[in-house]
Amino acid sequence: MNIKKLYDALHSEAAKVIVGQTSVLSQLFIAMIAGGHVLMEGVPGTGKTLMAKTLAHLVQAQMNRIQFTPDLMPSDIIGTNVFNMATSEFHLRQGPIFAGIVLVDEVNRAPAKTQAALLEAMEERQVTIDGTEYALPDPFLVVATQNPVEYEGTYPLPEAQLDRFFFKIKVPYPSPVAEEEMLHRYHQGFNPHQLAATGLRPLMSPEHLTAVRQHVQQMTVEKGILVYITQISNATRDARELFLGGSPRASVALLQASKVHAALQGRSFVTPDDVKVVALPVYRHRIIVKPETMLEGLDADAVITRILNAIDVPR
Repeated sequence: MNIKKLYDALHSEAAKVIVGQTSVLSQLFIAMIAGGHVLMEGVPGTGKTLMAKTLAHLVQAQMNRIQFTPDLMPSDIIGTNVFNMATSEFHLRQGPIFAGIVLVDEVNRAPAKTQAALLEAMEERQVTIDGTEYALPDPFLVVATQNPVEYEGTYPLPEAQLDRFFFKIKVPYPSPVAEEEMLHRYHQGFNPHQLAATGLRPLMSPEHLTAVRQHVQQMTVEKGILVYITQISNATRDARELFLGGSPRASVALLQASKVHAALQGRSFVTPDDVKVVALPVYRHRIIVKPETMLEGLDADAVITRILNAIDVPR
């Protein structure tokens, strides 16, 4: 299976809709293949919703969007049992969580009970309604967004929920060249609500995605790589700059992401460089930087980079 060829084709197709943001798209593709959920952080208008819609189109997955608000109830996202007067029976009215890709806008605006319902769906790939468990579609991917500069009316995500996100992806402003190209496309009639009109073609099916995931699991990982990943996680727990280090789930995510990245480069084995490339999106939301460290001008990415530079790379 030529995963690199598929990866290049995904980028080429996405470029019909998304201008620039190559790194963000790469991280989205890695998370999708690894089967992990994504937290995207960026100011409004940087294309987060459009990227999620493009991803759903490329893999032929149904996408539902949920706008999180302070008054959102768990039943608003998972669904509820409705009584049918004609049959005198209850039937399930599925909520928007029942989709292949679920875009959760402003995930930090919902209260704790609704966050808990989303947490079960993310971790267990199922929801519980009136004591009955219902399986979610396969594949199932949550793409959540949050605004890094607006905190009024928000509920900070608990560490347990943050840990369930495979990647945290920072979405930057586009470069001037990319923004100019974007304006040119809109001037020519580009409509982000009509992706089919752009010539965007689906390249994968859910069955194909499952086959790709199985192929990635067969990647060769030497013991030295496993030791290297363990050293990184332990270094985050011992770092003087951090109040909280990475969990064992972070180590598993780093391994899975490294295997996917190696496969997308056309290799059948993982190298230390694969680990380094995906370390930032794996750890940046799982660690807590001490206040005094932030006063020194260091954020999570800077601390992780320091840790990576301090650990000897296995040969």
